[in-house]
Amino acid sequence: MRTLSKRTQYALRALYALTRRGTDKPALIADLSREEEIPKKFLEQILLSLKQKGLVDSRRGRYGGYVLAVEPSKVTVGSIIRMIDGPLAPLPCASETSFRKCDECPDIRFCGTRILMRQVRDATASILDGTTLADICKQVERAKVEAEHGEELMYYI
Repeated sequence: MRTLSKRTQYALRALYALTRRGTDKPALIADLSREEEIPKKFLEQILLSLKQKGLVDSRRGRYGGYVLAVEPSKVTVGSIIRMIDGPLAPLPCASETSFRKCDECPDIRFCGTRILMRQVRDATASILDGTTLADICKQVERAKVEAEHGEELMYYI
């Protein structure tokens, strides 16, 4: 199955960190790089790209750095993944946004693999498009509290 690129994994980690900080505490690239263990040069490229796409903003000056430009409760994980890695579908013929017929498929209407991959795509999109940056940060905080109290993690889908 398809995996997230390093670029997307790092972008998500940086965006989670910016969400936790809020808009009143801009983050310097060097601090984000160190705290999130993301190579600094790679992080610079990622943040520049996210800025160009309107997800983050940079502030200059003594108290400058990067902040989220959009409310974290309005940014879905699915939108971020699509922004960086492209469509969620594991095959081009199952994509909603970048459909392309597979060369070896005689009739897409009756292709069992396409039907199955559409279901995979729909389930994946349902979860990722229904989960925001704010949701993930809350889940992480809840997991930390549960870990402190010795409770096992339980994931609900």
